[in-house]
Amino acid sequence: MVIFNADQAKDLAPTVGISKEYLRQALHHLTKAGWIIRLRKGLYSLSSSMPGIAPLHEFEIAMALIQPAAISHWSALNYHGLTEQTPRIVFILTPARAPNHAGKALRIHETTYQFIHTKSNRFFGIETVWINDSKVNITDKERTLLDCLMAPQYCGGFSEVLYAFEKNSKQLDIQKIIEYALKLDTSTIKRLGWILEHQGENPEVLQPLLAAPIKGYRALDPTSPRRGPCNKQWMVQVNLPGK
Repeated sequence: MVIFNADQAKDLAPTVGISKEYLRQALHHLTKAGWIIRLRKGLYSLSSSMPGIAPLHEFEIAMALIQPAAISHWSALNYHGLTEQTPRIVFILTPARAPNHAGKALRIHETTYQFIHTKSNRFFGIETVWINDSKVNITDKERTLLDCLMAPQYCGGFSEVLYAFEKNSKQLDIQKIIEYALKLDTSTIKRLGWILEHQGENPEVLQPLLAAPIKGYRALDPTSPRRGPCNKQWMVQVNLPGK
């Protein structure tokens, strides 16, 4: 058990000769001595300075911070090889309340963990991978790309999102990403349709996206000013540089 919480430490304390009354002080002294690392209030990990303990991967820590959760957005883009940039923040998608009760980023040593809340019925498209000896949940390629369409500010910007679609165009599971999109908001559906059409996807395959009802135009890039030509077919305003 490399990562443990205060309750687990309390249960194990008597087996190593530490009274439950002294546990709080013991954790403080062990942290000060560098034997354990405080990740957040009530959550600790063994230090890699201890024999046989390997340094924890940021994704392993992320999974311990909150559950249910999945590595997402720019972090998932990087894991799937869909970006050439390495984000300095670990993005975590979760339907649970963030451990800092404000949904803000949590700083642990040199790494920032950003919690992104989603509704329970939108917590899907998750796969499990192995990082070191730990199981880590991460959004699959298709869900990651859709998250980027919804919140490009968490993915390096809309130009990075377009690059990710282009890089994954031949490996993209079109039926899966359309199925996912139809479970999300209409803006995402129409943005996806516009992108897939411009990648040369078969128009018949895109009919479910085209048929989704929408009132009013949506910005293709939700983080940029609303200016540029309007595409009546997909009901998006193409607010991209040079358009």
